[in-house]
Amino acid sequence: MVGAVSALTTPPPPPAAALRGPAWVATAAPAEAEQAQVFEAAETERPWVTLVWNDPVNLMSYVTYVFQSYFGYSRAEAEKLMQDVHGKGRAVVSTGSLEEMERDVEAMHGFGLWATFSHDS
Repeated sequence: MVGAVSALTTPPPPPAAALRGPAWVATAAPAEAEQAQVFEAAETERPWVTLVWNDPVNLMSYVTYVFQSYFGYSRAEAEKLMQDVHGKGRAVVSTGSLEEMERDVEAMHGFGLWATFSHDS
C-alpha cells in the first residue's frame, strides 16, 4: 500500500525533448531590470547640496557673516557666495550627505536665511 501511494504522488519524468529545452529564449526583463538598477545607483550617488536663496530681508554683510561663521569660508569666498545669492538668486553653499544638508538648511533657517536642499544637478 505504501508503494502505491508514492507512485501516485511522484510526477512522471519529463519527455526527452523537454530536457533539451528551446534553442533560444528572448526576454527583455533582465535588460530592463539592469537599467533600473543603474538608474537607481546613479540617483543615490549624486551628492546633496544646500542652496541659499535671495531674500528681501537680510543685508549682504549679514549673509557674508553667516557663511563665514557657520561654514568657515574665508571672507573672499563668503562674499563671492553672497554675490551669487544676490545676483543669481541662489548659491550652493555646501555639498554632502542628505543628513548633513538637512542640518545645514536647519542652521540657515536659524540664522533667518531662506535655504533648501536638493540633489546636485
